[in-house]
Amino acid sequence: MSVNSATVRKIASLARIAVTDDQVAAMVPELNNILGWIEQLGEVDTSAVEPMTVVIPNKLRLRDDIVTDGNIRDAILANAPASECGFFAVPKVIE
Repeated sequence: MSVNSATVRKIASLARIAVTDDQVAAMVPELNNILGWIEQLGEVDTSAVEPMTVVIPNKLRLRDDIVTDGNIRDAILANAPASECGFFAVPKVIE
């Protein structure tokens, strides 16, 4: 695949980037080089490589699911300006 100046202008307009003619002329060979590198990567044989999501092995560290300070609803609701039936009471908001 090859990129020309019309393609660069189209990409710039889609990205809402203002480019001058000099910038377009400079971007054409750069984008062609990038596409050339991508084509080289496509030629690499990866059939013997296992798919992976990360480079290094990560192990998810989980903590024990232990309730440490439960059953203090009344103490918490004592700080509320208003409470009803064990819940915070807030004013009704209608817009």
